[in-house]
Amino acid sequence: MTRVPLLAGTRVAVVEVPDDGVILRPPPPRDELSLEGVAAATREALRFPLSGEPLARLVTPGGTATVVIELPNLPLPSAVPDPRHEAIAATVDELSSLGVSRVTILVASGLNRRPSPREIGLLFTPEFRRRFRGMLTVHDAESEKLVALGAVAGIPVSVAPALVESDLVITVTAAESVLHGGPSALARACSREVLRASGATSLLETSTSQGWRLAIELERLLARRCPLFGVSLVLNLPRVLGGYPYQQDALERIARSRLRPALALLPSALRGRMIERVPRELSAAAVYGGSPSTAHTEALLRGIAFKGVSLAEPLDAIVIGIPATTPFVPRETPNPVAAAYLGLGLALRLWRGAPPVTEGGTAILLHDLQRRFPAPTQTPYRALFAGERSARDTDALRDAEQAAISDPRRIAAYRAGQSVHPLEPFLAWSACDAAVSRLGSVLIAGCRDAPSARQLGFVPVHGVGAALSMARAGGARRIGFLLSPPYFPLLGA
Repeated sequence: MTRVPLLAGTRVAVVEVPDDGVILRPPPPRDELSLEGVAAATREALRFPLSGEPLARLVTPGGTATVVIELPNLPLPSAVPDPRHEAIAATVDELSSLGVSRVTILVASGLNRRPSPREIGLLFTPEFRRRFRGMLTVHDAESEKLVALGAVAGIPVSVAPALVESDLVITVTAAESVLHGGPSALARACSREVLRASGATSLLETSTSQGWRLAIELERLLARRCPLFGVSLVLNLPRVLGGYPYQQDALERIARSRLRPALALLPSALRGRMIERVPRELSAAAVYGGSPSTAHTEALLRGIAFKGVSLAEPLDAIVIGIPATTPFVPRETPNPVAAAYLGLGLALRLWRGAPPVTEGGTAILLHDLQRRFPAPTQTPYRALFAGERSARDTDALRDAEQAAISDPRRIAAYRAGQSVHPLEPFLAWSACDAAVSRLGSVLIAGCRDAPSARQLGFVPVHGVGAALSMARAGGARRIGFLLSPPYFPLLGA
């Protein structure tokens, strides 16, 4: 019987995999581009795009350009240095060499907490920060200065002024999903109506994503006003602990480690800090240029091919480790919805071809699911726990959402960079529901807050062994064990 380590909050749970269990392990990272190689590959992508004109023919000498970037929410865990830093610097340098007089960097933060000046500095290399002389702005989804572009599928579209008051717009992003990177970065610089409608059943299939369709239409609307160009990176999965989760010997070392029981005796906050300091590396495999949607699509398909794991047939149940971090930056201890999002809204939506779990199957999440809402960043998530049925009753959920976005104090806290947008918790829960609607049950192994789990419609279970027994009693025969994070694509037949 094989033993595999899985993160369960700040603890490391060693799970015994039966002989008929399916261990889901990503392939090792592909050939890596060095940081200097990322800069060179970015310049190459700018000069020889997959579609459209090269950057040199799109710029207006003496004109302006807006470079759109995203917060590094994905992949998990994040790492510094980040290849995107070099791609941003190379893009800005190329614009300067082509005669652009003013460059504006727009941080498309969507409904996440607007980063502080110190946190913004972490999006670039120290050397680039010292020499950049352009403008930098962070998107405000509630700003009265948003520019109306019309409507798409009945949804009013308003965008950040930097997208329309420029001679050229360039997205520099990583292709992590259909909702992260490429034209979706433009959507993250829109009003809350667009962001609320940007959902997806699968994060890797455009046909199931309204968010992707909205992003494509937004790209077309903006292209009528000024030229658009996109740079998309294919990021490898992060390397953690010198080989986890790719190498079998790394798994065995962690499972046998005498430090693991000692780690469990430490306070949760200290364990979290120790895990956060574990060395990790993030590299890129390729860089593509072209229109934002073309470059992103090619990079996403390459990333799926590089990082994906094939499933011959769907699983009856799946065990997913949930780390003690939020799915957004700044990284904090997650509240129950943010923790559930990592397993249900992220891991179980990273599929292509077919969902990884059969309809009516079981998901087992390893987390304590305690109600912790670090103030003020995650205070808006309390709205989902205002009543016993807030998260599972459609009418109650709708009422809670309207009350949240109508509260001027919550909107002011978001605009001041103190908390996430009050709509963000409902968007995260909607992403979870895309997976929950197909499942028969969600079991929380190691749950220490049973009312919290039940309020979200989950089943609290003492430990992973009991959860596996319950899944088998419910008819599960083919059970998968997802070695994560990092989370990776699951490819159906």
